[in-house]
This record gives sequence, C-alpha cells and structure tokens, in this order.
Amino acid sequence: MTVEALHVSSVHAYEGRPADGPRPDPAPVAHRSIEVRANLGIVGDRYFNHAAHRNAAVTVFAVESLDALGITASPLLTRRNIVLRGFRIDDLAARPGTAGAVFSLDSGAGAVRFQAHRPANPCAWMDVVLGSGAFRGLRGHGGVRCVPLDDGTLELGPAVLAVVSA
Repeated sequence: MTVEALHVSSVHAYEGRPADGPRPDPAPVAHRSIEVRANLGIVGDRYFNHAAHRNAAVTVFAVESLDALGITASPLLTRRNIVLRGFRIDDLAARPGTAGAVFSLDSGAGAVRFQAHRPANPCAWMDVVLGSGAFRGLRGHGGVRCVPLDDGTLELGPAVLAVVSA
C-alpha cells in the first residue's frame, strides 16, 4: 500500500455555509512528511492537543473511495490527514457495540500505532469541493477518526499497514 497524501492545516477551512466557499489556508496543506505525537495528533494541525478532538485528532482516508465515485479531484480536498491507497481503512472504525481496531502504519521511519474510533462522516462541503454527489457517495467511506498511540514520522510513498487488534 502507499501513503498518497498528507494533509496538515492550522485552520478549519470548511466552516460556515458551503455556498460561501472554503476559507483559505494560511500555508500549504500538502506535506511530504508529518510528525505524529502520541495522544496529541499531528504537529501543526488544527486538532493537535485539543481535548475535544482527542479521539479524533487524526483522520485516515482511503483514496479508493474517491476512485469509486469517479472523482479525480485532489484527495487533499477531503481535508483528511493521511490518505492511503491499497487498504480499506473504513473497515477499522468502531461500530455500535464494538471498539475500533488498533493498527500500525510504517512508511519507513518506524511504525506508528493508531486507535481507530468513529467513522469520519462526510459533510455537505464534499459536494462543493469534490463535485455533486460526493457527500452522499462518501457516506460510510469517509475515513476513520483516530488517536495516535506512538510518536513518529510518516512520509509519502510505500508503506505497510498492519492491524494489531480488531
């Protein structure tokens, strides 16, 4: 599998009314590598060390969800932090009555474990930034909100994802 994209933003660009368009990012959001901190999130990201987002500090997304809808726009527009190709990440999310899986992701600098929590449900913004029908099409395929369990670095390119416990 591969890490296709890494997204880090200090601001929440999709707030307010979608018809007004997204708020501009103060800095580029695409990164070649990111620093992950256990129980805190991604260094520099808007959800880093926010208590309200402790179990949702990092969002992992499968780019195949866009492929299935015929969407060719950049997966960075989903605002998901880690975009993967080659693994059905949505299957690891917690469901009613079950805990989410613990999985590790290693892109060459050592494995970083994550605890999967709730699904990352899409919002109406998806129709605005990705195209009509994206909001509905991504239901159940919007990624997984996670908490990192280890410090580490993730980079673009080939990676290994291992499910530690389901």
